[in-house]
Amino acid sequence: MPFWYQSTRWWAWFLLPFALIMQCISTVRCYAYQKGWLKSYRSPLPVIIVGNISVGGNGKTPFVISLCELLIKQGYKPGVISRGYGGKSETYPLLVGQGTIGKEAGDEPVLIHKRLHIPVVVDPIRSNAAAYLAEHCDVDVIITDDGLQHYALQRDIEIVVVDGKRRYGNQHIMPMGPLREPVSRLKAVDYIINNGEVHADEFTMLLQPSECKRVDGIAGTLAAQSDQPINACAAIGYPPRFFDTLTKQNFILQKKVAFADHHAYVEEDFKQFESTIPLLMTEKDAVKCTGFAQANWWYLPIDGQLPDTFTQPFLQKLKQIKELKC
Repeated sequence: MPFWYQSTRWWAWFLLPFALIMQCISTVRCYAYQKGWLKSYRSPLPVIIVGNISVGGNGKTPFVISLCELLIKQGYKPGVISRGYGGKSETYPLLVGQGTIGKEAGDEPVLIHKRLHIPVVVDPIRSNAAAYLAEHCDVDVIITDDGLQHYALQRDIEIVVVDGKRRYGNQHIMPMGPLREPVSRLKAVDYIINNGEVHADEFTMLLQPSECKRVDGIAGTLAAQSDQPINACAAIGYPPRFFDTLTKQNFILQKKVAFADHHAYVEEDFKQFESTIPLLMTEKDAVKCTGFAQANWWYLPIDGQLPDTFTQPFLQKLKQIKELKC
């Protein structure tokens, strides 16, 4: 909602009662789990929650991928769980495999599995996914892609990813603003990762684009050329960030189209683009288009660069947690 990221309009105050109801429900649920009135699952493995307090694209998935890569380099065997937003499987928990598609598991789980080739389990009830991962997969640490508010799963480390530009918008709870929980919730998390900006008491993650790759999986390269325009599309939480990235990479955008987040692409969606001009999309979009991709369709992989000021204390904390659980 664009008005979430602007000064509060007078008519938005009519949404305040609904926001108060949302906040009340969230607070009561959290308190009930803390007191043990509602049942929660405690995994025998360390559980790391990567989430946010606001809706929309904040950069969680690039961070999850970078965090997994860090852990793998350190000798850990991470696994990822997700609710699989945008997907619908006949059975749960769903272990993502080579043939799993976004319509079954959701965009992000398929992307993460293709990138890292590690166990990824999808279940709308994340605690069930965590239990399955611990029992059936060769992993020693569980990372949750989203799920900060899923208190049915107990956690050892909480990490919140914040959009460096949009921050918390008007700082109101949905539907009056973009927040799932009040900003005060951040006082209880272990680390705040800022996507692209520098703020006090936050760790800055820089997103680094790599070489473009063909959506159909065939080897090839696409570089920005001063005399070659491209088209672009994105179905992510905040498409302008992707389009800005392409511009910074010196691509000339002839046409750019933003679809709704988690949009289920079909071939007809691309008839609006001139077929002779290269089309660039996000990696998240590409996993949904491989079955009908044309030769001049490309995606831009994005890698998150994590600062040592975060990685060193994080690894030390994880080591201590793992020793206590052994």
